[in-house]
Amino acid sequence: MGNFQVWRDGTQVSTKEWGRDKTVQLFQFLLTARHRRALHKEQIADRIWEDLDTIDQTFKVALHGINKVLEPDRKSRTEPRYIQRQGITYQLNLKDIWLDVAAVEGLVRIGNEALLTHPSDAIIAYHKALNLYEGTYLPNRLYEDWSSAERERIQLLILNTYISLGELLLNDNPVETIRLAQQALLLDATWEEAYRLQMEAYLLKGNRPMAIKTFRQCEEVLAKEFGIAPLPETKALLKKIVERK
Repeated sequence: MGNFQVWRDGTQVSTKEWGRDKTVQLFQFLLTARHRRALHKEQIADRIWEDLDTIDQTFKVALHGINKVLEPDRKSRTEPRYIQRQGITYQLNLKDIWLDVAAVEGLVRIGNEALLTHPSDAIIAYHKALNLYEGTYLPNRLYEDWSSAERERIQLLILNTYISLGELLLNDNPVETIRLAQQALLLDATWEEAYRLQMEAYLLKGNRPMAIKTFRQCEEVLAKEFGIAPLPETKALLKKIVERK
């Protein structure tokens, strides 16, 4: 997330070591497809490369490049440790790889499991997850179809984490809840749940004008982007704020 970086034994792998962009792209694809079953090289190539005329050579060179970067001291004629071949299919072995996305997923899962029974543990887990989040998933592949679904999934995960943490902190720390809602809206300005959470926090602080202003911002954004009005629950919250004496 954020800028793509790989560290090997405590040292960052340089752009020069990666060599061809196709090598980086193949590795990024295998990371993105980590939850899927092993794929045939032609299935992989069909997703990430346009020119299939030289698929065998292109794939071979890119795969060799990955293995050289990840295991520069691997002895010849020994099986690669990280890129596993099963017959004619390939898959990334994540056993000894730390991946920021996987770490965030794990922390959010811990938070979700503790949410109802141990909210203090959930707060800690959510905080750790958000501290690891450094930005868009593979920003250098924004226009690649194969990366879009994973990017959207991770963004949704982060948005929901902002909201879950904000709700947990609402009564004790409405100022932090407002900040978390604003962070969610930086990711997606149409995320209506973040507007509602922010309105609730302003109401708890006794700042009715800002709560109403937040609703107006929500109303304006939704009208501009989708041509729709806020949901009934958002309107009901506005009514509650306006009628509060």
